[in-house]
Amino acid sequence: MSSPQCLPRQPPSRGTPSPTPQSPNLGILKRYDDIVKSQEDKREYRGLVLSNRLKVLLVSDPTTDKSAAALDVNVGYLSDPDELPGLAHFCEHMLFLGTEKYPEENEYNKFLSAHGGYSNASTSSDHTTYYFDVLPEHLAGALDIFAQFFISPLFTESATGRELSAVNSEHEKNTCLDAWRLDQLNKSTASPDHPYHKFGTGNRETLETIPKSKGIDVRKELLKFHQEWYSSNIMTLVVLGKESLDELQATVVPLFSAVEDRSVEAPQWPEHPYPSQLRRKRAYCVPVKDLRSLSIDFPIPDTRKHYKSGPGHYLSHLLGHEGPGSLLSALKERGWCNSLVGGTRIGARGFGFFGVQVDLTEQGVEHVDDIISLVFQYVGMLRAEGARRWVWQEQRELLATEFRFKDAQEPRGLVAAHVHLLQEFPMEDVLSAYYLMTEWKPELIDELLALLTPENVRVGIVAKCFAEKCTQIEPWYGTKYLQEDIEESKIKEWKSVKPCPELRLPPPNEFIPSRLQLETADDPTIDAIAPSIIKDTPLMRLWFKRDNEFLLPKAVITFDFVSPLAYADPLNCNLTSVWVLLLRDSLQQFAYAAELAGLRWSIGNAKYGLSVTIDGYDDKQHVLLDKIIDHMVNFRADPKRFEIMKENHIRGIKNFEAEQPYQHAVYQQALCLSDIVWTRCQLLNAAQEMTAEQLDDFASRLIRKVHVEGFIFGNVTRERALKIANNLENKLPKDATPLLAQQLLLHREIELEKGAWYLREAVNPVHKSSCASLYYACGLRATRHNVALELLAQTLAEPCFSVLRTKEQLGYIVFSGVRRSNGVQGLRVIVQSDRHPAYLERRIDAFLAGSQSYLEDMSEEEFLKHRAALAAQKLEKPKRMSARASQLWGEITAQVYNFDRPRVEVEQLNTITKAELLEFYKKHISESSPERQKLSVYVISTAEGGAGTIQENGDVENGEADRKEPIKITDLVEFKSRRRLYPHAAPFANIPRKGAQCKL
Repeated sequence: MSSPQCLPRQPPSRGTPSPTPQSPNLGILKRYDDIVKSQEDKREYRGLVLSNRLKVLLVSDPTTDKSAAALDVNVGYLSDPDELPGLAHFCEHMLFLGTEKYPEENEYNKFLSAHGGYSNASTSSDHTTYYFDVLPEHLAGALDIFAQFFISPLFTESATGRELSAVNSEHEKNTCLDAWRLDQLNKSTASPDHPYHKFGTGNRETLETIPKSKGIDVRKELLKFHQEWYSSNIMTLVVLGKESLDELQATVVPLFSAVEDRSVEAPQWPEHPYPSQLRRKRAYCVPVKDLRSLSIDFPIPDTRKHYKSGPGHYLSHLLGHEGPGSLLSALKERGWCNSLVGGTRIGARGFGFFGVQVDLTEQGVEHVDDIISLVFQYVGMLRAEGARRWVWQEQRELLATEFRFKDAQEPRGLVAAHVHLLQEFPMEDVLSAYYLMTEWKPELIDELLALLTPENVRVGIVAKCFAEKCTQIEPWYGTKYLQEDIEESKIKEWKSVKPCPELRLPPPNEFIPSRLQLETADDPTIDAIAPSIIKDTPLMRLWFKRDNEFLLPKAVITFDFVSPLAYADPLNCNLTSVWVLLLRDSLQQFAYAAELAGLRWSIGNAKYGLSVTIDGYDDKQHVLLDKIIDHMVNFRADPKRFEIMKENHIRGIKNFEAEQPYQHAVYQQALCLSDIVWTRCQLLNAAQEMTAEQLDDFASRLIRKVHVEGFIFGNVTRERALKIANNLENKLPKDATPLLAQQLLLHREIELEKGAWYLREAVNPVHKSSCASLYYACGLRATRHNVALELLAQTLAEPCFSVLRTKEQLGYIVFSGVRRSNGVQGLRVIVQSDRHPAYLERRIDAFLAGSQSYLEDMSEEEFLKHRAALAAQKLEKPKRMSARASQLWGEITAQVYNFDRPRVEVEQLNTITKAELLEFYKKHISESSPERQKLSVYVISTAEGGAGTIQENGDVENGEADRKEPIKITDLVEFKSRRRLYPHAAPFANIPRKGAQCKL
């Protein structure tokens, strides 16, 4: 696939000077009212440059149910002082922890939490971005606290000392993640004279141990870094609210005019970190997971200034194409790879890369040089063809259509994405530059193509099989690698490759929509909240709803193929997974054009069978769906592709071992609580024996023993929906037999007895971090229960983070929230840390015990704030058609059918009192409750230096003598066989049971 177009950078040169100075324009140098927006976009936009040169984009949306803001500083870790790697990132962490005006460490998070908000921040090579969202009526209050980050942060001694642990823990979390390891390996092998060579995250060693030994005061350096770089003239701000543009301006200008303009120049790096002597290199690298990949990279200049002609986009589109005649098709035909991504990426302001990333099959590893030859043959074909205007025009049309009918972005996503673009684009193009290409400049395409040569190439090959030859060690992550020069003879061979006849330009795209009108015929479902069942036969049930909310020429079609065979035993479970992999694989070439034309499609599998979803322009969805169903019904495994996908699937199961400890905790919890679940070990054993013949037989049996449930939502008439469904049913084999109602029952959840406390332990040999996950079961889902639990989670979320992460610094990952599965729910708290899980559990218990007095002491006003915040969150409307569709589809697949859930639940929520919330806590969470049902999961690290190998600080021993001990779950089958199952949640609406039409 092609990677997304990289974005341009150009100083805002044009603009409407502001009118004659009057009070509304005090503090403003320039105002822009000519920002190009999509025809369907109902929001209003205004650009400002404040008197301190801070660039601002204001967005007014009177209908929004969340307001949001983001601020970007045009500096990142490439500007870290050489002796303090990670300082920019540390500074980003510290800004959250108190300012002169708001000295309390958790003031910001506390305010956001009480008003339905969320915040985050990130540091990249040349940017640091901060963003939040909040309920609209509290935007001004949140902005006031936020603005102080950039005016007068405190960087207190105590917070600096503690927050260092969070930075260190964040780095520890990443040390075994291959994406981080490979990214740093690229940087570490760059020129040591270039800042790209730096280690950007920082850890305890770089921010405490080494500076201490050199007498460097890190807190002073933080203040100095903020003083030096946090200057308004290299900052951008985006604010979205429901107020008018004038009102937003009146709020924003006084707050952010106070940020100091220190006349800093945003750094640029026109010199490339890979000068000519660091090209023509090949690096082998050993991953943590069993991955196999090849990256072919070419250093290029920063191409963003050419956004109106998109030369990088043109080449990404062709090199990343997956249709007939593509590079990927040729590689798959030879059995060397399954997927490929091609495109430009920016390293930082001034330099970039054009890369082709290929995942490798076992055979592909043996043919790396041949794959590179094919890449150069494809590049040669592009040179011979020359830049083709029709290819560029097709892209231009597709992007312009996408811009016109773009889904509204949710507020937080919009501000976070555009605040960065505001640094790169002229103000009036900030919304459209991704999408509107207006200048055909073939010479720029030729210039970029001219850089894709063997002399410029850097090759990276990642696979476990290179463990022996990799004798070098990357200093920050300990990655084993070997870098060597590519032989001169190989460079000559690649320079003289002959044309390859199977490589050619893609054909014109047949999926470009030709009909983009809205349906106007009346339908009873238009104004209804719930979808209607418009077809119900023994083999199929179809739900339908016409859209009256988004009013775009789009639809979402989703079908579940439910069969008890899919999860009947571990072998069937594996066969279902591999079937899905092969279906996707065989459809890739045909369906890639549909994807380019705005039709997203997916085939997935779960316990209940297969699901097919198509989402996008409604015009040609049926063509794609017909093709997918044909592939399913007439499936025959290609033996060569079967072996490749089987090996992929088995590697996937094995690679789970290297996932984060908290993911293991979530998995172990599901093993304990779901009535039927195959373990990874069982799946692995069964997967080894699979054959292509077995899969053919299985697919043929499953498609004959199936119940199809579907939902069509959007710009579609009832007649068209029925036609789509009838077509699908007619494609099913004539000898297909319906399922009975009892074969369509959902899985159920294990019920822990009242007063019980169980413990499940697992080890993780890969990561140094351990994890404790505590779950307090709160029974079946029911309206009042749902909102009481959500309200408890809402009130505890911020104090939980503040106590366990900020104050106690137990680890970077601290999570608390609701867990729901199989109609049952509870409160879950997860902490991933370098401490032993038994110690973590005691700290979580202590926090939860203290929560009782926190709830008792909470003022009525604060309680009502939390209740209102949760109510507003629940009533938040989906911004995209696909999100609304999945909300409705979720009710259908859970067989509960509460289509008006937000309103129904908020009605109940608004009657919950503080006393009732306290009772809920005392019954389900309090340690003294005779009814509490608790399941603890420990994932204990046995890696070198992990919590399972050390018992520092009395993490495990020194427990209280009279402490109650949990019952350990060692035998899952024995444990489950002695417990009752929860019933299914009662349906909210009187809908006929699924499969009611099926009679023997």
